[in-house]
Amino acid sequence: MENQKKLGGLSFLPLIVFLALYVGCGITFTLMGTEDPFGQFPRHVALLAGVAVALLLVPKLKISEKLDVFCQGMGNSGVMMIILIYLMAGGFQGAAASMGGKESVINLALHFIPVSLLIPGVFLMCCFISTAIGTSMGTIAAMAPVAIGVAQGAGLNPAIVGAAVIGGSYFGDNLSMISDTTISAAQGCGSEMRDKFRMNFFMALPAAIIAIVLYALLGGHGSGVIEAGSYSVIQVLPYIVVLVTALMGVNVAVVLFIGILMTGIIGIAQGTVGFFAWIQAIGTGMSDMFSISIVAAMISGIIGLVRYYGGVEWLVNAITSKISSRRGAEYGIGLLSGVLSAALVNNTIGIIVTCPIAKEIGGKYGIAPKRLASLVDIFACAFLALMPHDGGILIVTDLAGCTPLDILPYSFYMFALIIFTCITIQFGLLRTPEEKEFASKHPSGK
Repeated sequence: MENQKKLGGLSFLPLIVFLALYVGCGITFTLMGTEDPFGQFPRHVALLAGVAVALLLVPKLKISEKLDVFCQGMGNSGVMMIILIYLMAGGFQGAAASMGGKESVINLALHFIPVSLLIPGVFLMCCFISTAIGTSMGTIAAMAPVAIGVAQGAGLNPAIVGAAVIGGSYFGDNLSMISDTTISAAQGCGSEMRDKFRMNFFMALPAAIIAIVLYALLGGHGSGVIEAGSYSVIQVLPYIVVLVTALMGVNVAVVLFIGILMTGIIGIAQGTVGFFAWIQAIGTGMSDMFSISIVAAMISGIIGLVRYYGGVEWLVNAITSKISSRRGAEYGIGLLSGVLSAALVNNTIGIIVTCPIAKEIGGKYGIAPKRLASLVDIFACAFLALMPHDGGILIVTDLAGCTPLDILPYSFYMFALIIFTCITIQFGLLRTPEEKEFASKHPSGK
């Protein structure tokens, strides 16, 4: 019976069916000009089809046995922790927005943009906002109308501003303690959040500096006055507390719970939100995370069956058989995460699928969990941000009246992030003492 369930590459058929249905229909409806093309065949429905295929594989095994494996995969503690943090992060974002925190963060940043350095200022502001609120799409949706409107009024190229908004938004999506990509990568690879943040930061910082310099040199100079609304430092405080306490190593679930309580205390005390409006905002924010939570659980269930059928073992062997060094392993992990993220049009799902495989490969080559989490997250975010069908680019191109090809040449941060990450892979930089010791004992770890 053990040999009968070793399907090798065929084990991945459920995921292939999911991709074919979700991405295939999305691309088809995009070419047809349909509104919300990737929503025509919802991803959780496509996953349901993948589950059906997974249960049909290996007919000699009982369906009840397969369902047990699937449910165990869905319900493992790591997945449940990810879902809990998703829900709490959504609740925090909703609660903070309801009491005026999100608006205050944006206006606070707007007050400190030098008019002569509008585009690098927009990039920096988006870096700050996205790190604070933990979402690239939320930052793009909030900042793109303001930034592009100001740029057009100043006679600047809106495509450059759009690229700055996208790059800055993905800076925080890749680093923020409340970002679903950071949560998924850290939890999926077994890394502490603060360790993953530090590893990422040493690659994101030089990329951001390069982007700022290039935007300052090539972006042009704005004229006139930037209109910024009022802000309250007190309303920004929950974001700061969440960021600082998470960096201090406090459990993320506890951090988010504190943040949610602070938004209620501040909002009710200031009179910007009522008690039940605050409660409803928490519920709405959590509801926004239901879909990705279901997707995370279902994908984990399918991965459980893939592993049960011998698929993960086959893939690891297939990849590692062509890898003779740690360097090749890191490139392989990054490429896998990036391609899945781009194909799924969702970096979080790409990360969730990649993490179990990355852990297997990382164990063989002595790669630290924080390094794995960093690589998986960086490539997932960078690849997706450059895709013409990404939601962020769709928003920006619609507002700016340009095409993805107009924005691509100015995506300085995304290209620089990929380049700096590849430099660390190629030259073995940012290794921990444990990794260096492993490399000294195992030639393949070099």
